[in-house]
Amino acid sequence: MMRRREFISLLGSSLGGAAAAWPRAARAQQPAKVWRVGIVVEGMRSTAYDGFLQGMDELGYVAGKNYLIEWRFADGRYLRILELVGNFEKLNIDLIFLGSPAMIYPVRQATRTIPIVMGYSVDPVGNGFVPNLSHPGGNITGLASAGEDTSAKQLELLAAVVPNLSRVGLLQNPENSNSESILERTREAAQKAGLDLVPVDARVPQDIDQAFQVLARERVGALKVSSDRFLLTQQQQLADLALKYRLPSIFAERAYVEAGGLMSLDESLKDFYRHAASFVDRIFKGARPGDLPVEQLSLFDLVINRKTAQQLGVALPPRTNLSAYDVIN
Repeated sequence: MMRRREFISLLGSSLGGAAAAWPRAARAQQPAKVWRVGIVVEGMRSTAYDGFLQGMDELGYVAGKNYLIEWRFADGRYLRILELVGNFEKLNIDLIFLGSPAMIYPVRQATRTIPIVMGYSVDPVGNGFVPNLSHPGGNITGLASAGEDTSAKQLELLAAVVPNLSRVGLLQNPENSNSESILERTREAAQKAGLDLVPVDARVPQDIDQAFQVLARERVGALKVSSDRFLLTQQQQLADLALKYRLPSIFAERAYVEAGGLMSLDESLKDFYRHAASFVDRIFKGARPGDLPVEQLSLFDLVINRKTAQQLGVALPPRTNLSAYDVIN
């Protein structure tokens, strides 16, 4: 028979081995971390955010399985942001994703601890979001526009579809704080392209009819409409009048083209958001946001209304240097 001392020694050795194995087994059975992403939206959620979901999917993340999104809407009231971000801290949000440049500064002021990824920004150094692009420091990083002005590209596209174009109209809202800089940049781009620019203003809907009458008298061959919230609300009227006066038109928002306008050219937020998912992935894997250089991209999305092009008798523009080229009917 086994002696008592030997038995106790063997039993102790077996139990010790089993005990050592228990922590390893417990660790192996621990569920994988479910990451929590907070997204603060300035107004309404746009389809551009689908690009972020696509980017996360391409990196192996499954919404609702290994990461969750907490959507919050500021409804244009920036005073709500402090409350929203405070709620994120209570929920132990791992990261905040921002798609609107207007949200970056207030969210960054509201938290210095939660990592922030900019899905899209304009001049983040000049606007005080980061001290420099190569080493942003702090809790913020992400993507920035390469700073290319769309005016030159828009005029280039109009010249490509309108033979012998010499005069271009610019419709803008003078109440817009960016109207003077837009006019200056567009005038400079027109001079470089050898085009005469005819600016017209519209503050209220009644001004739009008068503006088109002026454009007709000035015999402009095409029209560029500035990006502006008021003008966007008049998208149907603008599209109808452009067709009535047989003016090939270019805008900054797709909604105009869906209403019957000829073309829209703008930076592709959907592609920016898709690329921004890579920053989220790196932070989840341990990178500090302040150590990730802000990347500058040039991603443009062109949308064309084929039916309007046919009615105006113009050709479709070339597919050069564009992130996306979408033709709708």
